[in-house]
Amino acid sequence: MCGIVGYIGSKQAPSILMDGLTKLEYRGYDSAGIAVHNGTKINMIKSRGKLVNLAKKLEENPIEGTVGIGHTRWATHGAPSDINSHPHMSGDRLIAVVHNGIIENYMDIKEDLSSKGYKFVSDTDTETVAHLMDYYYKQGNSFFDSVFMVLNKIEGAYALAILCRDHPDTIIAARKNCPLVIGLGKGENFVSSDIPAILHHTRDVYLVDNDEVAVVKKDSVDIYNINKEPVHHDIFKVNWDIDAAEKDGYEHFMIKEINEQPKIVQDILSKRMPDSKDFIDLEGINLKKEDLEKINRIYVVACGTAYHAGLMGKYLIEKLARIPVFADVASEFRYKDPIIDENTLLIVVSQSGETADTLEALRIAKKNGARVLAIVNTVGSSIAREADDVFYILAGPEISVASTKAFTAQVMAM
Repeated sequence: MCGIVGYIGSKQAPSILMDGLTKLEYRGYDSAGIAVHNGTKINMIKSRGKLVNLAKKLEENPIEGTVGIGHTRWATHGAPSDINSHPHMSGDRLIAVVHNGIIENYMDIKEDLSSKGYKFVSDTDTETVAHLMDYYYKQGNSFFDSVFMVLNKIEGAYALAILCRDHPDTIIAARKNCPLVIGLGKGENFVSSDIPAILHHTRDVYLVDNDEVAVVKKDSVDIYNINKEPVHHDIFKVNWDIDAAEKDGYEHFMIKEINEQPKIVQDILSKRMPDSKDFIDLEGINLKKEDLEKINRIYVVACGTAYHAGLMGKYLIEKLARIPVFADVASEFRYKDPIIDENTLLIVVSQSGETADTLEALRIAKKNGARVLAIVNTVGSSIAREADDVFYILAGPEISVASTKAFTAQVMAM
């Protein structure tokens, strides 16, 4: 549930980073911090607790610069503390890193770097990335090449944003199994783990795919695959308003989203049944009659609340279509060696479209020849892009951790 934000342009980065981190507070966090390049060196301020603590430190010790990265952390490796907060830096402040996800082999890397003389000050897995970057860069490799060398070494899931003291004109960001978007502006660009963090500044974004690296400058964004080959991305235009992610006068997001449910039901019905009750518009689903006739087995796979919507779908589909339907929790499905072939339909359900276990189940199914239909809320998400067919529930951003309106919308989709 950690959050990342980055900025590069001509404006002062600290205020933009703090604004972005504020928009990510709903994700939950126990500490926060920013690192800002002032053209000569990287300055860092971070604090345990709420953003107000970080804001107070910035007020007492202001830092300046037009390039920076920020982070809200939910403790995994190491207790909540100022030291364990992100960003993390190499010993001489050459490299600064923020990271969502988990580095699974960080202990092996830490032991290796310690034997080379590197000193660790935190209990986090992320600090290994900063020191590993430092190590490769000081071997004479470029900033760009050093990032790829790090990515080839680390194992796990990550969204990374990295600064280098010698390159005040660049942020390099990388993604594997954790969301990452690049916001596009005029003379400025943004990095974020979630669209609301940058929506005040731009509605044009690149949705970075798995195993891709983005080199972000104020006037350009270049994206590469893991083989360092340039890849093209279409601009994704965000069509929902920032107000949809605000409380709109309610005390908290959950009560707001509970009260949005009647409108969500109405919106789905009006979109999918535009003219009469005799016609249902299944835009985004391209299953033909001959495709349906060969299906003899259906899996509905999801996690958490989405799994319970999937259970309702199982009962509905079996009752109406008389085809066996198996509902599985995605984390179990991916390890049980399920029976899948070209006559299988897999329905995956995910609010975010980025649920790691659900995404992996999708890939397993496609690898074995199954047709994949996704029920998702987030347009342009990884699951939506990789599925064969998509039913968008279009419930708008769901901020509360406890799902309400998205669950109702998923049941409506079923």
